[in-house]
Amino acid sequence: MVEQAFLESLMDNAWPALERKDVGEWVLRASGGVTQRANSVWPRNPTGSLEGSQGIMRAVRTAAEWYRLRRLPLIFQVFDDPRSTALNAVLDEQGFTRQSATKIMVRGGEGLPVGTSGRDVEVADEPSEEWLRVWWSVDGRGGDAELSVAHNMLSACPSLYAMVRDDDGVPAAVGRLALVDGWGGIYTMATSTEHRRRGYGTEVLAALLNAGAHQGLEGFWLLVTEANHGAQQLYSRAGFTDHGSYLYRQASLRRAPSGC
Repeated sequence: MVEQAFLESLMDNAWPALERKDVGEWVLRASGGVTQRANSVWPRNPTGSLEGSQGIMRAVRTAAEWYRLRRLPLIFQVFDDPRSTALNAVLDEQGFTRQSATKIMVRGGEGLPVGTSGRDVEVADEPSEEWLRVWWSVDGRGGDAELSVAHNMLSACPSLYAMVRDDDGVPAAVGRLALVDGWGGIYTMATSTEHRRRGYGTEVLAALLNAGAHQGLEGFWLLVTEANHGAQQLYSRAGFTDHGSYLYRQASLRRAPSGC
């Protein structure tokens, strides 16, 4: 349905880092440590013009210095692709960890709009304060300063923001549809703890898909951790199928010897 390289580009644009630098075929991204995606190397072409393992190691050292100056760990977003074999071998040799294995799922625009329960879902061009608080209460790592950085990243890409309330008017679940090159990316799907397993997430997803259909989008993609089987089932029922995966590889922390 969609080529891997194009899909990676969609993902990069949908969650834009506040600072980025192209180094050959690699993109170095930093955003004050807020989210792995926005603070990791995207090896757009993992080996590119690099000559063997020695060339890859030199590029890794260059990236390490760039992140060191920003007081950030060196992290790679590595896609499950034969092109990543040589890079993975170098990272294995240097002791990089493997973290946050994530599935990529896609669906086309057929079968839309989908039916809903009739519950009102609010859809806006900007995230409200309520929207942000629901999302951050579920997925956030940090306080108001980190939330402000995340808000800036969200706002850097045209998007639609959906939120549904419970019968008492309390925000229950939220989600975001990033609009990139005629495709829609489903991001930040979050349901508050007290509202789970009551269908709110399904309503938000349906609203985003229907909004995307209204925009005439060619297709949709989303990212879900391999451990989140419940969410995978929700997305499968909505017509999404597996289309690859990736994980994060982080350099081992180097600690100074203790005095003991």
